[in-house]
Amino acid sequence: MESIPSICEWLQGTPICLASASPRRLSLLRQVGVEPLVCPTDLDETRWPGEPVRDYVVRMATGKARLNPSVVADLVIGADTIVVLAGQMLGKPEHATEARQMLTRMQGRSHRVLTAVAVYQPATDRCAHRLVESRVWIKPLDWAEIIAYVATGEPLDKAGAYGIQGVGAALVARIDGSCSGVAGLPLCETLALLREFT
Repeated sequence: MESIPSICEWLQGTPICLASASPRRLSLLRQVGVEPLVCPTDLDETRWPGEPVRDYVVRMATGKARLNPSVVADLVIGADTIVVLAGQMLGKPEHATEARQMLTRMQGRSHRVLTAVAVYQPATDRCAHRLVESRVWIKPLDWAEIIAYVATGEPLDKAGAYGIQGVGAALVARIDGSCSGVAGLPLCETLALLREFT
């Protein structure tokens, strides 16, 4: 693969680990010339009773970044994204029926997308994070559109049952906030965090 010019030359030579198996987050980092090691984590993502959604998403991001201290990297990036509709957190649908139900509820209205990113430095045990909140409007959808989109399979591994970086982009009427944050990794904030450690 041809190398991509980096807008962050100050990171060159710094071993970085992405604590995620998400191809979307890896692709976003590669867009700005960062080529991390990919080190997926297996964190328990159960939300604590009464835990505010903002606290939850930050806990997930920092937990993922800190989960594997044996990783051979100077810096570890962890991230988590959640969708909130009318005060209710929407995770990944467990099956096509649930995906159709989510999209039916979301169509024609707005929801919030919260993405937290954390950077951990194993050598110093230092961890810092940022939380980015965006608002997304899904266009009005008819039943045939919902059926067709769910049939692509894309919604089944996405919080809120859609992906802005894929076919689901056609469902999004408007975004107020961070496009890369909605996709899973707010690049502006991620690079700012990395800069703090270099």
